[in-house]
Formats: sequence, structure tokens, C-alpha cells
Amino acid sequence: MDDLKGKVALVAGGTRGASRAIAVELGRRGAYVYVTGRSTRAQRSEVDRAETIEDTVDLVVGTGGSGAAVQVDHLEPAQVQALADRVDAEQGRLDILVDGLWGGDSLMEWAKPVWEHSLVDSLRMIRLGIDAHLITSHFLLPLVIRHPGGLVVELTDGTAEYNAQYREGTTLAFYLAKSAAHQLAIGEAFEAKVFDCTCVALTPGYLRSEAMLDHYGVTEATWRDALVKEPHFCISESPTYVGRGVAALAADPDRARFTGQTLNSGQLAQVYDFTDVDGSQPDAWRYMVEVAGTGKPADPTGYR
Repeated sequence: MDDLKGKVALVAGGTRGASRAIAVELGRRGAYVYVTGRSTRAQRSEVDRAETIEDTVDLVVGTGGSGAAVQVDHLEPAQVQALADRVDAEQGRLDILVDGLWGGDSLMEWAKPVWEHSLVDSLRMIRLGIDAHLITSHFLLPLVIRHPGGLVVELTDGTAEYNAQYREGTTLAFYLAKSAAHQLAIGEAFEAKVFDCTCVALTPGYLRSEAMLDHYGVTEATWRDALVKEPHFCISESPTYVGRGVAALAADPDRARFTGQTLNSGQLAQVYDFTDVDGSQPDAWRYMVEVAGTGKPADPTGYR
């Protein structure tokens, strides 16, 4: 499909995971995609993984799409300003902004209260999950609102309902960083409404990211082997699933009905009738509430 042909997209933090898949699916459907991040073939970020922004653009091109990789640290205002200037000079517009900036998982000390968790790491997570998003919005939203019909997607972890209460087993800085996306979407939607710009927060489900597959010692082809170690992994989804969701949302002329809301991949699959790569439609967050953590045995029946 080329229903996004002529559109310009930017995926901030598009190095890996959900953001990478979103970039690929936007490109597949015709958008020109800028992919930004800190990890390049010449230099790794503090995340210290092998995935790079150039790899993501190669995947975009492999679908028949087009795009450019731009190394940017979104915590550095001058670099984000330069990025906005480049997009403006080359395209004169920005139709889709996906903010998937994070990179703080390695800083997590699970289930440690704030007074025991490293303060340096806590503050770094806040910087990565909140400050970087605000800096990105400050410089790039003026391009998105230049033409009516823009779309802003703030990626997060967890639905607004799920994050309405403290997430047991996590840590305070992570909770704050991820919960902030809901308020970002509400605030951005209010401020951009007059420009007919749709702003949402979006969470994937139990994501089979590159890091998660490595954690369980499996691949996308063998991911079910991880069920021995983690039975609830049965409800997991590939990054392509949320990528297809964003692409469908971007192509929807009536997407403004969602502005200010927090959406999830399973919800979008029901709205737009797409599937994951295996043909299923995982409803991970409903599963998380109704099965995981309740003591019930893992069973995806009725949730895929």
C-alpha cells in the first residue's frame, strides 16, 4: 500500500524495538522516514547494543520505502534544532512525528524503592523519558502543525488505566517516565487542536523486542521456547504489530477522534483489522489485567 505516499515522518529513537518497526511500516506504506537516534555504525550509545539507525533505514528501503538516518541526541537542544532545520530545508513539512525515545532499561533496579535506587540512574531515566520528549516536541511540533492533519505519537509502556496506579515491582523513576507520556499526549492534543493535529500516546503489549528475545535466549522464529521460563510470554507480540498500528492510524482520515488518548496495539488491531506477523491479534493489556498477576495459569485463549 502507498496510502502514505507524499507524507514525511520522523521516528525519534528509531534504532530498535517498537520504534524501528514503526519506521519500517510507515516507509512500507509510502512515507519518507527520518530515523534518529544515538547508535550508529560508527558509535554506540550508552545502551550498548548492536542495532543502529542505519540498519533501520536499510529495513525501510528493503520494503520499497525511503528515508534517512540522522544521528541525534535528543537531550541536546542544539542537535534537535539542527534536525528540525534539516527537515524543514529538505521537506518543508513534517506530517508524522513518532517519539520513541527511551534507552533507560539498563538503569532499572527492579522493585527498589526510591531511597534505595541509584539517584543518578533515576534522574537519568527522567531525562530520557521526559526531558528528551519535551525537547523534541519544542523543536519539531512547529513543523507538524504547519499543515493541517499532522500526527504525533508518544510511545510509552502501559495503558493509562494500567498506569493509573503504581506498578508493583517497578521503580519510581521508571513509573514517572512512562506515565508522563499520557500527560504529554493530553497536553499536546490541547495545544495543537487548533491546527487539526492529532496527538496520542501509544503502548505496545508484551513486546518481542531484540533485547527481550536476547533476554530469553530465543529468536523471533523460536520465541515460543521462552514459555518454559515465562508462561505469560504466550501473549507477546512482534514489534511489527504496533508498527502496523501506527501506519494504520496515520492513514486514517478520521484519526482526530483519538486525540489526547492513550492507545494500545491490540486496540488498534481491532479498529483497523490488521494482524501480527503470525496472523493473530494479541490483546496483551486485557490479558495482563485479567490473567497475569492473578495467579491464573497462562492461557492466551480468547486474547489472541
